[in-house]
Amino acid sequence: MHETYDSEIQKIAAPKNFPVRLGIIGGGQLARMTAIAALPLGCEVVVLEQNEFSPAARLSPDCIIGDWSDEDTLRRFAQSCDVVTLENEFVDAAALEVLEKEGHKVFPGAACIAITQDKFKQKSALQAAGLAVPNFRAVNSPEEILTAAKDFGWPMVLKTRRNGYDGKGNFTLRSETDVPSGWQALGGGKNDLLIEAFFPFVKELAVIVTRGRDGATAVYPVVETIQRNHVCHIVKAPASIPDDLAKRASALAKRAVEAVGGVGSFGVEMFLTADGNLAVNELAPRVHNSGHYTIEACDCSQFENHVRAVLGWPLGNPLMLAPTAVMVNLLGTEKAPGQPLGLERVLRMTGARVHIYGKMMSGAGRKMGHITVLENSLEEGLAIAERAAREIYFGTKA
Repeated sequence: MHETYDSEIQKIAAPKNFPVRLGIIGGGQLARMTAIAALPLGCEVVVLEQNEFSPAARLSPDCIIGDWSDEDTLRRFAQSCDVVTLENEFVDAAALEVLEKEGHKVFPGAACIAITQDKFKQKSALQAAGLAVPNFRAVNSPEEILTAAKDFGWPMVLKTRRNGYDGKGNFTLRSETDVPSGWQALGGGKNDLLIEAFFPFVKELAVIVTRGRDGATAVYPVVETIQRNHVCHIVKAPASIPDDLAKRASALAKRAVEAVGGVGSFGVEMFLTADGNLAVNELAPRVHNSGHYTIEACDCSQFENHVRAVLGWPLGNPLMLAPTAVMVNLLGTEKAPGQPLGLERVLRMTGARVHIYGKMMSGAGRKMGHITVLENSLEEGLAIAERAAREIYFGTKA
């Protein structure tokens, strides 16, 4: 009687660390796209998420449901992985440090997250490295905001130092009369805040930089991002800027990631002034919305390169395979089921690559998916991408 295949496998000593088990803290769309990139490389993916309905949690058969702020939950999660990475910067750095001290591999590391998850510490580190950033300072009272106004002038931007994204945690102060409202809206006195001088930019640029464990870097093309209501709506790759400016932006982004000791794919957001000056706006220690176009447009996407970087593997080529790429985010308009309506119309279109994140519920301004178009010109690509985006909606109203 022949032995079964399974019994033969059991006789073979399993190679060490094969298959590699990559742990991702957070289960949103960024984790989902990272997991999708990891699977063809032979990885197993484990996701730690707070609910079972998140995009990545339902993709991973080994999803762990629990609070990523709880050290015991983090330990249990880390023990099931060879390497731990993150899809967001909201996990407390002190908890990650505990994992590192117990011998777990965590990338980006706790020291990097401690800097980048606090906007004041982040900007301080970038400034100390000699990089241009908007004028800023920590504020602990409305009176300190008014003192800052004497130096910065109006308008200014009040921000929470932690846990802000997509405009959440920001409040524009146009005059002294806005200070009480801004202080209350952002939880002043309970949350740590900082104030920034308004930066007179003419374009918002971004660069994805992937940095390996060994310090090797892959720098993606400079892109232009267009925001609506503080949420990224359109990404144009490459940005329509002179070559010398693109080189300066790329170098600035690379230095920013090096300054915080980053490992993995990072999103570096920048402001461009009318006279050609650049300043770093924010640094995201993770794969980033401005790099979603890389899935179709680049030889190696930001997601695959993130996997390669945190696992200590050689980095892939970040160069574009098409002259231009345009990405348009698909945003929810109301609280409703997350089913995409009109998807079949987009699937009939030529050239529109659609990504639906699988979120169970939509909401006003919530990122539900994106569309990428590769074309010979940005104008052609934008026209197709926006036409496709208009066909899809999430909610009850067409």
